[in-house]
Amino acid sequence: MKVLVIGGGAREHALCRSLSLDPDVTALHCAPGNAGIAEVAELHPVDQLDGDAVARLATELGADLVVVGPEAPLVAGVADAVRAVGIPVFGPSREAAQLEGSKAFAKDVMAGAGVPTARSYVCTTPAEIDEALDAFGAPYVVKDDGLAAGKGVVVTENVEQARAHALACDRVVIEEYLDGPEVSLFAITDGVTVLPLRPAQDFKRALDGDEGPNTGGMGAYSPLPWADPKLVDEVMDSVLQPTVDELRRRGTPFSGLLYAGLAITSRGVRVIEFNARFGDPETQVVLARLKTPLAGVLLNSANGTLDDQAPLSWSDDAAVTVVVASHNYPETPRTGDPIEGLDAIAEQDAPHAYVLHAGTKRDGDAIVSAGGRVLSVTATGTDLAQARERAYAAVGRIRLDGSQHRTDIARKAAEA
Repeated sequence: MKVLVIGGGAREHALCRSLSLDPDVTALHCAPGNAGIAEVAELHPVDQLDGDAVARLATELGADLVVVGPEAPLVAGVADAVRAVGIPVFGPSREAAQLEGSKAFAKDVMAGAGVPTARSYVCTTPAEIDEALDAFGAPYVVKDDGLAAGKGVVVTENVEQARAHALACDRVVIEEYLDGPEVSLFAITDGVTVLPLRPAQDFKRALDGDEGPNTGGMGAYSPLPWADPKLVDEVMDSVLQPTVDELRRRGTPFSGLLYAGLAITSRGVRVIEFNARFGDPETQVVLARLKTPLAGVLLNSANGTLDDQAPLSWSDDAAVTVVVASHNYPETPRTGDPIEGLDAIAEQDAPHAYVLHAGTKRDGDAIVSAGGRVLSVTATGTDLAQARERAYAAVGRIRLDGSQHRTDIARKAAEA
């Protein structure tokens, strides 16, 4: 099987790493990729938002499967363009991807499907914003209705900060605050059959102790030793299957990766948000634990044959990923700084720890930072404590001027 992965972040590196280990994958391509992905896949320049360009590249390569990683190409309809030329693609249509592209659309689908979620208001005027903020009170949860690369959400006790964020958005969803720990649960679906993966937890705040601004994610771990063993079955029954069924009923079947961001509240499981693609950095730890070869599962989703898929096989090992971010992330991150220590990790920490590149590029003989989140250092172990120890040992070998990372990823869960 020849596979083309679209994207260039750590999520795509995790996907490419898993696909490169799949014996059925005879050729692996990525566009545009990054410096780390280049080690396991052939890179191609492409405008990942240009569906025709992606479809052309897939045709030229003779791809048997295209995997669209990021949300923006999905919302732009790239999967539709690839399907139109007859190539199987893992990723939802433009219409179905509105489940992530529009918070208001997602709320409407959840209402139709009877999926438990936070009460909310969709606001477009200052008067509506003030009314909604007043109705819910602090802490205020304000979400840009459109895509914002994981940084369009403000959760704050400060009403002026909440109002300022709301006024900066064309259309905004203001909702009640959900208490309790958060869980990310991915499911692969072909629009009918739903195949849940293992749950993970990510860390959105920039600083230790869940302080600082929201980010795209600073780390993640799996499994969740504190979670109810019945959690996946419960979410399948109350969230994932009803959502897939509702989208199919509406004539916009969802095929690809359905990501449910959940809050385990005092009143039960509630959906915080849906995403239409693998989450980053949770993908790094979920795929680290998946033993079933990945390509066939994604192809079954693309071809509508997921009911033929054998049950997934999982490692009992735990996995932890720690994001190394550039100076001043998430505000105005600095780029172009050399990254050192990657060879040392490959020599001393493999195979239990490895680096997945997010924002990197090659500059001559050097690898330099090229984004806010630069690396995802991922490790496995017999339990979270060992995985955590291995991940942070590897992080300690990295030299990137001004870089930052959280030191408490998975700490509470490992100590519990």
